[in-house]
Amino acid sequence: MGVDVEGEFEPEYVVSGAKAISQLRKALKDVDEVYLATDPDREGEAIAWHIVDELGLERARRIQFNEITREAVLEALEQPGEIDMDRVQAQQARRILDRLVGYSLSPVLWKKIGGGRPDSGLSAGRVQSVALRLITDRERERDAFDPEEYWSISALLRTEGGEQVKAELRTIGGEEIDLTSEADVGPVVAEMEREQYRVSEVEKRQERRNPRPPFITSSLQRAASNRLRFSARKTMRIAQQLYEGVEMGDGSHGLITYMRTDSTHIAATARRQAVGFIEEQWGKQFVGPGARGKKARGAQEAHEAIRPTNVTDTPESLRSTLDEDQLALYELIWRRFVASQMAPALVDATGVDIEGGRFGLRATGQVVVFPGWYAVAGREDDDSPLPELEVDQALELVALDPEQHFTQPPPRYTEASLVRELESSGVGRPSTYADIIDTLRRRTYVRMERRQFVPTPLGFAVSDYLVDNFPEIMDIEFTANVEEDLDTVERGERDWREVLREFYDPFADEVRRAEQAPPEVLEGERCPECGGRLLLRYSRHGKFAGCENYPDCEYVRDLSGNEPEETEYTCPECGSPLVIRTGRRGRFFACTGYPQCHYTADVGEDGAPRERARPKATAETCPECGGTLILRDGRRGKFLGCSNYPKCRYTRDYAGEEIVGEPAQVVEEPDARQERPADDDRVPVVCDECGAPMVLRRSRRGRFLGCSNYPSCKATKPISAAIAAGWEPPEPEKLDETCPECGKPLVVREGRRGKFIGCSGYPKCRYTRDFEAGKEGADAD
Repeated sequence: MGVDVEGEFEPEYVVSGAKAISQLRKALKDVDEVYLATDPDREGEAIAWHIVDELGLERARRIQFNEITREAVLEALEQPGEIDMDRVQAQQARRILDRLVGYSLSPVLWKKIGGGRPDSGLSAGRVQSVALRLITDRERERDAFDPEEYWSISALLRTEGGEQVKAELRTIGGEEIDLTSEADVGPVVAEMEREQYRVSEVEKRQERRNPRPPFITSSLQRAASNRLRFSARKTMRIAQQLYEGVEMGDGSHGLITYMRTDSTHIAATARRQAVGFIEEQWGKQFVGPGARGKKARGAQEAHEAIRPTNVTDTPESLRSTLDEDQLALYELIWRRFVASQMAPALVDATGVDIEGGRFGLRATGQVVVFPGWYAVAGREDDDSPLPELEVDQALELVALDPEQHFTQPPPRYTEASLVRELESSGVGRPSTYADIIDTLRRRTYVRMERRQFVPTPLGFAVSDYLVDNFPEIMDIEFTANVEEDLDTVERGERDWREVLREFYDPFADEVRRAEQAPPEVLEGERCPECGGRLLLRYSRHGKFAGCENYPDCEYVRDLSGNEPEETEYTCPECGSPLVIRTGRRGRFFACTGYPQCHYTADVGEDGAPRERARPKATAETCPECGGTLILRDGRRGKFLGCSNYPKCRYTRDYAGEEIVGEPAQVVEEPDARQERPADDDRVPVVCDECGAPMVLRRSRRGRFLGCSNYPSCKATKPISAAIAAGWEPPEPEKLDETCPECGKPLVVREGRRGKFIGCSGYPKCRYTRDFEAGKEGADAD
């Protein structure tokens, strides 16, 4: 662990950059005074201290600047200071605490979920695990959500002069509408068609639309995710490039200020520069007071907001200097900063109440009368003016439009919304969010679907185990309070050792208890197969109940909430009950008669089965098995595949040719079902991750070994592992033809580009030719 947990938490540092240290010693041999200009944050302060400590520097001065420009560097050199040891100790305490949590919890996960293997790829972290809990909790909220039907009714009305007004039905008899079915809507529409309509009230007001403040780290990550589809890691990488500087005509220039910040404050010089630019471009009336955002929980506000170092460096002027991604992010930052210093936009908003018998309708409209900051940032909505209307003015009903809706489950987290949730909860710090998200992906705790986080079975298993056994560590409020305790160290209010001891002693007790605890007995439950007690267990596939008499009794029951959900619907093909399963593409209906019946359907908005469009068959036959080629949709677009999948895996690219066939009667690829490999595909190798047999698989790059539990387990091995275990690959098909170069028989082989003909004397003879066209080649696979 590298930390003295029995003593005073002194860390044991090891120099990893010995070569760099040696180079620094040599460079500083005849130097009297050293200036340390590492990043202006906790990590930068700690790096400066480590350099002083390792090199034994006696006359080292600390300088900081928020932007890498000539003016900022010269100003910093004129005001050198000392290393802030409170900051250093705060960074050290945070790093030690993360190490204590990660190095203590991860071995517990290896033992309880990973089969005791340190190479299982499982890990836990102080902030990482809380982020995972947010994602798994949200997924369970979605699974438990029951959509409810509701209806809205919009009316198109017309004035005597022919001007149209669109209004929404809001009340019936003075009560808010509550239309929950088509049966409710029909009588209402019929009654509304008979009514006479008039304007009952006209409300006009002018609204101020204030600009948003300049970016901080988290808001930049959110905006780049939403507008540019950048990941948090990509956003920070490109921002680092813009901060460090790009080559321009007169040298390298830093284009933005430091990008790890939680403050919306800007320097007075930047404000003056922005005001001058706005006056020159749009006029004095466009200058605003400057937008300031709300202080986030735990924000230190030690630096400026993220802004351009020179507002006159417009995105247009840098178009030939920056690459596409750099320009996109710079423009986002530049426009946000300039807009934040501009005047509010002024909008004339109109609201009109309309009566027709016992029905109350509402029409709204708006018109921008002064664009203000819209001039640089653009608008998110358009003008929707209403005609001039007066109280008691009659309106003619033109049409009614009833529309069915269903309540929607809470949305899955995107990178942007997860960052917002972590920040608002005070969990972690903006500079760490990109690494946290990256770790969740690398550990395969989550996968991305339409840019949203979907927890994997492994993610559920890890989250469930940690919540059950370490509730405080997984508690959002507790984690936020720990962050605030660490911040008190930076402010010099508490000793870092005291904070660590207060956290570690009860935490270490929890770890020891979890390591030694036997599986929990599920009280009141017995194994239905042998009568033994049922124990609560965890695996890479989730939480489950297992019989205490394992391996003599192999009864298990899923407890992770992923069991099929019973429904009232029956299969239209075989009459068996339909259940709702969760697969790689979300929830779907599946027949309980599987594998005899392969019927599946999507879950419609109303919760009923919705037939999937069947793929179109072509007139072509599969060159490998004689089946029909059908048009399919994959992650990389359309392609042609064999109708006998998964027995035959032949595919080829779809070149846009016309498809004239009828919908094919084919077996759809199962979403959550386990594909059973053919017996001749099995090899004498066991999966290292889940213990299931490995099977022979083929991809565009050739043959490999894959776990038979795919897609639940995605472990792979090279084909050489099977050969080393005694497996003999099948003999290649021999042809009645000899090699023109050496005279040995020719055989049909399979390589990365498909089938080809090669010499049986390979590797001594490397003669090959194309399987289809017969052209000669020189590259044997």
